Amino acid sequence: MNKFLKLLLFFFSLSAYSQNRPNIVFIIADDLGQEDLGCYGNPFNETPNIDKLAKNGILFTQSYSASPVCSPSRGALMTGKHPARTKLTNFIGGERKDSLSPVNPANWQRSLPASEITIAEKLKEKGYATAMIGKWHLGIAEGETAWGQGFDFGKVIGKNGLDYYNYSIFEDNLKNEWKDDGTHYLTDKLSDYAIEFIKETPNNQPFFLYLAYSAPHVLLIPRGDKLAKYMLKYEKYGNKFNPNYAAMIESMDDGVGKIIEQLKLKNLLENTIIVFTSDNGFVGLPELGPTPNSVSKYRKWKGHVYEGGIRTPLLISWKGKFIANSTCQNQVVNTDFFNTFLEVLGEKADENLDSKSFYSSLKSPTQNIERTDIFWHYPHFSNQLGRPAGAIRLGDWKLIKSYETNKIELFNIANDIAETYDLSKTNISKANELNDLLLKRLNEMNANMPIKK
Repeated sequence: MNKFLKLLLFFFSLSAYSQNRPNIVFIIADDLGQEDLGCYGNPFNETPNIDKLAKNGILFTQSYSASPVCSPSRGALMTGKHPARTKLTNFIGGERKDSLSPVNPANWQRSLPASEITIAEKLKEKGYATAMIGKWHLGIAEGETAWGQGFDFGKVIGKNGLDYYNYSIFEDNLKNEWKDDGTHYLTDKLSDYAIEFIKETPNNQPFFLYLAYSAPHVLLIPRGDKLAKYMLKYEKYGNKFNPNYAAMIESMDDGVGKIIEQLKLKNLLENTIIVFTSDNGFVGLPELGPTPNSVSKYRKWKGHVYEGGIRTPLLISWKGKFIANSTCQNQVVNTDFFNTFLEVLGEKADENLDSKSFYSSLKSPTQNIERTDIFWHYPHFSNQLGRPAGAIRLGDWKLIKSYETNKIELFNIANDIAETYDLSKTNISKANELNDLLLKRLNEMNANMPIKK
C-alpha cells in the first residue's frame, strides 16, 4: 500500500471516528423552575422552541440539582462529584449568617479547585472542541477559570453580571474584556457566541458546547419589545405570573431556537445531543426586585432542600436516536451527566465519582430504573431564607433534617408532592432508616457541617 493511500485511509477513519461521536449542546438556565416552561404546563410563559425539545425528545419529571443554589450545583455538574465531597457547598459570595441561630455556617471551599477534572477536560481528551459561554461562577484564580478547566472557547460573564444592559464578557482570558455599551441584551449576546462557536467548528470535529444563560436570574430586566404581550394578558391569569420574568424566559427560548436552526444549517442536528436544564429551583421571594415566581405545586424554592429548591426541568433530544415526545419518570440528579456522557461515547464509567449514568433511560424512557438514594447537603443560610439542612430521597420516601435543631421530617413524594404531611411520627422505622442513611452519606464524604456557637 503506497503512502498516499495509507494517509487517505487514516483521514477517512479519523473522520468516521469523529462523526460517530455526537456533539453535545448543554444549555443551563439560572434559577428557572420546572414549572416555568410550557411543556411542563405553564400557561403564561411562551417557550415554543424549548417545548419542541420535549416534543422531539425526552421530558424528565423527576430531575434534580445536586444543590439548591448555583455554584455547588454547577460544580457537581462539571465534576460528577457531590458538593459534600468537594466542599463547594454554597454559592460563591454567599456569606449569610443568623445571629439568632445556634450555629454558624460550615466552613467551605469558595471555588472549584483547578485539580478537579471536569467533563470538558474529559471530552477534550476524547477529541472534542469545547466551549463555555455565559455564567461560570466557579472561580477566577489561575486554573479555576473556564479556560483553565478544559474549555478552549470561553466567553464568560464578567462585571455587572446581573445587569442585562450593563455588563462585560471575558473573552478567552481575564485580560480581554468586552464591555456592553447598553445596546446588546445579555441573553442575545450569549446566544450569538454559541452560534459563532458552532459556525467556526469544522463539521468533522465533535464539540461540547456548555451554554450557561444568566436568565432568568434577577435582576428582572427584559427586552422592551418582549414585554407588552405579557402585560396585556397579566390580568387574564389572575395576576399570578410576572410579565418581566416571562419576557426574560422568552429571550432565552429565542436563543435555543437560533441554535437549533444553526445546527440544521450545518446538517449537524442528527448528530447532536441537546440538553436543556436549570441549576436549581426558582426564586420564590422578592430579591433585588419583585418576586419572579409565586405559582408552584412544590414546597419552598431556591435555597431550600424541599422540592421547590431542587426540582429542575430536564429535556434531552437527539434526533433519530432518542424516542421523540416521551416522558421519563426515573429520578436523575445533575451529577449523573458526567458518566452518562461517557457511556453515550462508549467509554467506561468513572467509578470514583458520585455520578450514576442514566443512559438506559435515554434509550428506554418508560422503563422503570431502580436507583440508590439521592441526598442533598446545604449547611448554610441562603438569600432566600433557606437554613442549614440536609435531605435524602430513597424511592418515594424523602427525609429532611435541620442541622440547627436535628428535627426531621418524612414525606412520601409519590403521594404528597407538596411535602405537606410529615410522616416521621407515624412511620418511625422509615424515618430512622433514612436518617441513618443520610448520616452515613455525610460521614462517607466527610461533609462540612455547621459550627455550633
